Amino acid sequence: MSNSKTYQLGLIDAAKDIGQLVKFKLSLMVVFSSVISYVILAGNQFEWLGFSLLLCGGLFITFSANAINQVLEKDFDRMMQRTRLRPLADQRMSSSTAVLIAGIFTVLGSISLAMISPLCATLGMGSLILYAFIYTPLKRYSTLAIPVGAIPGALPVLVAGVAAQGTITLESLSLFGIQYLWQFPHFWAIAWLGHDDYKSAGFKLIKDIDGQPDPRYGFYSAQYSLLSIAVLLPLIMQNYFNPVILIALIGTILIYSWYGLRLFQKNDRQTARALMFCSIIYLPVVLILMLINNSL
Repeated sequence: MSNSKTYQLGLIDAAKDIGQLVKFKLSLMVVFSSVISYVILAGNQFEWLGFSLLLCGGLFITFSANAINQVLEKDFDRMMQRTRLRPLADQRMSSSTAVLIAGIFTVLGSISLAMISPLCATLGMGSLILYAFIYTPLKRYSTLAIPVGAIPGALPVLVAGVAAQGTITLESLSLFGIQYLWQFPHFWAIAWLGHDDYKSAGFKLIKDIDGQPDPRYGFYSAQYSLLSIAVLLPLIMQNYFNPVILIALIGTILIYSWYGLRLFQKNDRQTARALMFCSIIYLPVVLILMLINNSL
């Protein structure tokens, strides 16, 4: 094999490892909700510059948080089937390289968000610190890690709100609340499916009973889903929603809650997987309905 061919393959492998380090696909999902929120909240005030800076800043900050997460958890990642082939866990990349990559993305992300406003940059950095340095170590000590981790998971929506409207508004707080509550069933379903793996690595994401995940997390999932209706109440009282969109939103929330209730009733892998897939569909549907509402 020629040296140029070997070099090209090396670059491809390095790019794949960086993609795994920053959890590229997951990062896109996080930023998707942020940029859609920007479009929803900006309305006629939409600006391509602000949108582009939000997209870049959000991606870079998320990349950095994910990279730091893997640096701190590399020894635990080796203990789990799901994560043992990550670049740090598999020793294909050094911790110093990963920290350098995270540092570069932090600088690029904070500059991008600061070009929108200081508040955007502050919220973005707050999200990074909460995720990487509070949520990540807390996972090994307490189930409180999920409500703590849900804050940085929802902050990108608030950053989008500030970018679109210049400050924190009732609309952006409502979107923040929806994304915050969405994460509980989503992560509880993931924690249920990976319970043995997480347990072997010492992570305390959900409690168990006789070695099985506590079925009450399905009931909690149903409750947290329903709380999204309460989050929407201030906007409902202001006649913010088109009646058809409101019915569709409430119906979507009720379906999400029903999948949580099924997990409570059956407490098996099939219903946990169904809840996880429902959660993946649920958030884009809610955001698209909000987008349609604002275009009517």
